[in-house]
Amino acid sequence: MNRAVFLDRDGVINEATVLEGHPYPPANLEQFKLLPGVPETIDSLRGAGFKIIIVTNQPDVATGVQSREVVESMHNKLLTLELCDDIKVCYHSGADACGCRKPKPGMLIEAAREWQIDLSNSFMVGDRWRDVTAGKTAGCFTYFIDYRYQEQRPNGPDAVVGSLEEAGRLILQENSFKGRVT
Repeated sequence: MNRAVFLDRDGVINEATVLEGHPYPPANLEQFKLLPGVPETIDSLRGAGFKIIIVTNQPDVATGVQSREVVESMHNKLLTLELCDDIKVCYHSGADACGCRKPKPGMLIEAAREWQIDLSNSFMVGDRWRDVTAGKTAGCFTYFIDYRYQEQRPNGPDAVVGSLEEAGRLILQENSFKGRVT
């Protein structure tokens, strides 16, 4: 079985636009900017044997605010830069009541099935309550990147961090500890 680090996209891998305390995805590929340390952190995690799977809600496609082509161009950039092994996307809005939209764990479970991932030995890193809930429901250890958005707080993340870099360091420390013979 493989181990994975599941990553939300906006606010974890790339900059989110924060307006009145709420995060929003970039409007176009030109605004799609990686956060500091993201490539290096992902390289370190992959080097330690983790699959990197992005799991992202993109409801602006369902509501007509964003085009699927623009979202896919952002994902193609991530794939071209080899920053992930796979990207799972939910294009539904909350009103669609689908099984893939976080906080439901559908995208994580689908990836686990496709990549033979042991969810109980995997991690979910996100910046919103939906990410934490999806990760916990799937059985992953959850890291919450706390940007202090003016919205619902997550219920019981396993750890609170300030960035993907910090989460990555902690994951690698835990991985190193688990690898030691006692």
